[in-house]
Amino acid sequence: MTEVTVSTQSALRPVSKTGLENLATAAKANPNVVKSLKIKTVCEGQFRNLNYVRDLPAHVIDEPPGLLGQDTAPNPSEAVLAALGSCLSVGIHANAIVRGITLTKLELELEGDINITGVWGIGDLTEKRLGFTDIRVKVDLEGDASRGELDDLVAHANLWSPVANTLRNPVNVAVTLAE
Repeated sequence: MTEVTVSTQSALRPVSKTGLENLATAAKANPNVVKSLKIKTVCEGQFRNLNYVRDLPAHVIDEPPGLLGQDTAPNPSEAVLAALGSCLSVGIHANAIVRGITLTKLELELEGDINITGVWGIGDLTEKRLGFTDIRVKVDLEGDASRGELDDLVAHANLWSPVANTLRNPVNVAVTLAE
């Protein structure tokens, strides 16, 4: 017998299934397309930075008081976790729609372990792993599907998440002074 999660909540606002199918068709027709994403980061002062993406209002990144920031926004590492959570959420929701699963709840809790003693190269500079060493994501998901189908949905979204794969796999990063 298949167990179904029943919820009294209404369905999440759906994404166009036709739109998803059109995206998939275009991707399959030209699987080697690479798109360059661009943002501009402007330091306002202290550690508060304004990040400009497309024509959207500035996305603020700051540091907490313990790291001498104004505590007005997430710090860069928290933004990485937010990007991962958002990417996984998008993937879970899109794949639920394609599979005909109606979701009524989709929440992710993320937690990451990071050693900050080498803080920006001015702290303890002994050799150590920089960046996150472990990230844990808990997905709270409800919909009209069995636990197994929901587990498969989450695993599939994790496997195909661009942000999760950026964190899992080496990526070339070049940082140079502008001319």
